[in-house]
Amino acid sequence: MNAVLQSVHALEAQLEAMTPAWLDAVVQMEQSAYDHPWTKGNFTDSLKSGYQALLLTGGTGPGAELLGYFVAMKGVDEVHLLNITVAPVHQRQGWARVMLDALAIWARGQGAQWLWLEVRVSNTRARDVYQRYGFREVGLRRNYYPAGGTGLSGREDAVVMSFAL
Repeated sequence: MNAVLQSVHALEAQLEAMTPAWLDAVVQMEQSAYDHPWTKGNFTDSLKSGYQALLLTGGTGPGAELLGYFVAMKGVDEVHLLNITVAPVHQRQGWARVMLDALAIWARGQGAQWLWLEVRVSNTRARDVYQRYGFREVGLRRNYYPAGGTGLSGREDAVVMSFAL
């Protein structure tokens, strides 16, 4: 999938396949966005497994800037969103919605009936984005994530959310 998108901020953006050439930039963004980031190995394994992994880039050519990315796994009649990230400097500009739209279009094309995800209980901003998109909270996974902040021990619950396609 390669689409050209236009935001309200007049930044031209494209969706393109995540490739190994982008992994260093993806990991750098992941580390800047999360206390418990995915590793390069997590992304490499996702690509090797054939998961849907798309980048959202701004600008064109060799100077294209990574705005965000997502990784999703197809099931029988569902798609599980494993990771979606917008660069911290580009958050609150509508890019998560652009990527969720792309994910929903792809999932429908795969015959999926549902999108699923988990999100930290403490990540109220992300939960709000998902709810505004149309996801509904449908469950709780106890002790799913490592504790959120640096220096914290223990585990954090995850809210399970679904979206009917």
